[in-house]
Amino acid sequence: MVIQNLIAPLLIFSCILFSPIKFSKKYFANNDATVLKNDTTHYPDEKHFKNIRQLTFGGDNAEAYFSYDGKYLIFQHKDEKENVLCDQMYIGKIPTADNEKFEPRMISSGKGRTTCGFFTKDGKHIIYASTYLGGDSCPPVPDRQKLKRYIWPVYDSYDIFMADLNGKIVRRLTDTKGYDAEATLSPDGNKMLFTSMRDGDLDLYTMDLTTYKVKRITNTLGYDGGAWFSPDGKKIIWRASRPKTQEEIDDYKNLLSKGLVAPTNMEVWIANADGSDAKQITNYGQANWAPNFLPDSKRIIFCSNHEYKRGFPFNMYMTDINGNGLEKVSRDNGFDAFPMFSPDGKKIVFSSNRNNGGTRDINIFIADWVE
Repeated sequence: MVIQNLIAPLLIFSCILFSPIKFSKKYFANNDATVLKNDTTHYPDEKHFKNIRQLTFGGDNAEAYFSYDGKYLIFQHKDEKENVLCDQMYIGKIPTADNEKFEPRMISSGKGRTTCGFFTKDGKHIIYASTYLGGDSCPPVPDRQKLKRYIWPVYDSYDIFMADLNGKIVRRLTDTKGYDAEATLSPDGNKMLFTSMRDGDLDLYTMDLTTYKVKRITNTLGYDGGAWFSPDGKKIIWRASRPKTQEEIDDYKNLLSKGLVAPTNMEVWIANADGSDAKQITNYGQANWAPNFLPDSKRIIFCSNHEYKRGFPFNMYMTDINGNGLEKVSRDNGFDAFPMFSPDGKKIVFSSNRNNGGTRDINIFIADWVE
């Protein structure tokens, strides 16, 4: 299916001695964001974007997130043409002038698969998940043709690590059996919000980064992941699957026992920062995921394919925190996702299939945000 080709490279939850990599000219040569024929960086109806700029050119580039000072991005990159065979962590300074290039460097070692990078508040460290303790090579991906369905692997070798900006791991943050990944940090930098299977299901947990004490904050059967704190620190938002019938429950549990999930039905949930007063705020069907807050903490932005019975495109949408007032934000005909606003609220960064010359490349874009 085409949709598998669009999102699979990004969502296979995707060590540390700094290891530079040689890029081909293709990766950096087009930093002037040249628009290709029949392709574009900015669609006419995208009224919330201004001065959009393409930062990467080639491969799969996803989950690009700002540092707390808004000057740097961390993201995951994969490109077999560059011998980057599965997602690795990169950081790069955001250009401040038109003639300044975006020149990221790999900060993970190239061992295993990595995903979900995030800067710490002090700007001197990063956190991310990696499978490298389970082996140097890329972990195997599910045979979707054999399974006859769209499936994500949930690697039990994923753990979350903290590294300095030279790539040296300074602390292993999780060491329980099973999947630990999808970490983000609170606005004050003191708490980590992440997904773990330590208690038998894919639930959300918080970790105090001073005491390293962990607290489980979701308890309902289903996949809870991709969670974020609101900018004011009072709320959290995430995507969740909620199997309801006995057939759905049995299927979910059977897949999970094999380290797999089927992410084709997900909705957006919101709760207080401690997990209390949890409620579902979308009910569109299909896949509604990659949610995040707008700078005012009163609105959300998320990715969805609910408009399209065939399962794609994926576009970004905006509502208030109660799920009201749906507005379509992005318009690519393939894939727009992983939005994050800069700390000052003036810019948005996201990943997209746009302007890829008809390839399946997913690149990172940054734009001024227009209310």
